[in-house]
Amino acid sequence: MKRSLVRIFTVLMLLGLVITACAPQAATEEAMEQPAATEAAQPAATDEAMPAPVEKTVVIGFTSSLTGSQEVSSKRQVNGLNLWMQQVNDAGGIQLSDGTVVKFEAVTYDDESNKERVQELYTRIITEDNADFLISPYSSGLTAAATIVAEQNGKIMLTAGAAEDDAYKTGNTSLFQLYTPGSLYLISTVDMLKTLDPSAKVAIVHENDKFSTAVIDGLKPYLDQQGFEVVLEEGYASDTTDFGPVINKLVESGATVLLGGGHYPDGSTFARQLYERKVGLNFISLLVAPADSKFPELGDAALGIATSSQWELAATHTEAEAAALGKEWYGPTGTDFAAAYEAMTGDKPTYHVAGGYMTGLVLQKAIENADSVDPDAVRAALEAMDIFTFYGGVQFDTTPEAHGLQISHKMVVAQWQKNDAGELQRVVIWPADVATADPLYPIPAP
Repeated sequence: MKRSLVRIFTVLMLLGLVITACAPQAATEEAMEQPAATEAAQPAATDEAMPAPVEKTVVIGFTSSLTGSQEVSSKRQVNGLNLWMQQVNDAGGIQLSDGTVVKFEAVTYDDESNKERVQELYTRIITEDNADFLISPYSSGLTAAATIVAEQNGKIMLTAGAAEDDAYKTGNTSLFQLYTPGSLYLISTVDMLKTLDPSAKVAIVHENDKFSTAVIDGLKPYLDQQGFEVVLEEGYASDTTDFGPVINKLVESGATVLLGGGHYPDGSTFARQLYERKVGLNFISLLVAPADSKFPELGDAALGIATSSQWELAATHTEAEAAALGKEWYGPTGTDFAAAYEAMTGDKPTYHVAGGYMTGLVLQKAIENADSVDPDAVRAALEAMDIFTFYGGVQFDTTPEAHGLQISHKMVVAQWQKNDAGELQRVVIWPADVATADPLYPIPAP
């Protein structure tokens, strides 16, 4: 019996030792599993600690001509910029890789179509309103005044409604032009005339302002190169309302074709008085005015008047065209742009509207490519840009001799003709591969 009790006691002792030996191992395994559980919980704590996206408002500064000689075209340009800004902000802004969301607001003043006021206001926009980027006013003359202030303050300025070449040839590094340069404005028209009537006698009659003069300076050598005879060259003051003396010289010259003009007020007045005098030219091309949707208000005086256009919806550029050229496509289609503008304003867009919209669209693309709103990074992105849009090509000269000059955008020739219902409509007549109608040549006699 005693021997049995000893055995039972021994077995119990051994079991106790086994349990004691196993207990530390279980505790150790449990302790080893605990850090894994802590690591699994860590991401949730990290997510909670991540900062919310930061919204940054970028200020775009510009003047516009709510009054004065540039009023009509300037308002259209601003409407285009406002459409772009509304679309970007409504879409939630531009998302940068660091989480920053970029939205835009404008600071703007009425320059009254006055150069002195332009310089005063752009100084205020930069030094008091602290604009981050600038858009030019409308017209080459006003823009030339604004660019001086922009360059002095190292502010990037995107220019539209400013085709004159000289501002980009003074050593400036902050200007970027979206219009075809003025010196090339009428080259397409001359190419068309060469196919229609190489023996045409040409009269050049133009407004004496920076833009129109730059256009004519580029036109004259090209006419000579193409073998055309220039029988009259005449300038007129911007505030001219009586073109009688000029028309007398035009008739006496024996000209069959008139090239020239300036801006909306003078161009529309000139066209009306040419019709009233029954001058009987075969072809008339005027700058700026015939590109405006108000031009048909002239009635039959508008019939046959042509213009060089930066953009026409009827010949809008496409993604397929970009692919054929090997260019990167960017932005909306021309149809979508036009529909959005018409929904916003009730009007159809002119090239002035398209130019204003493009200033914003190109700035947007530069910020996206730079992944930053830092001016130096945005400037570098603009210099490297080579894209294709509904408006056409966008690429800038980066040489010291002509920094920022537009080198990719091409002009079309448009003309006012009547449709089957007898209504005036602006159609594209050149280049031939994008033309929507044949040129009306000669213009029907009044």
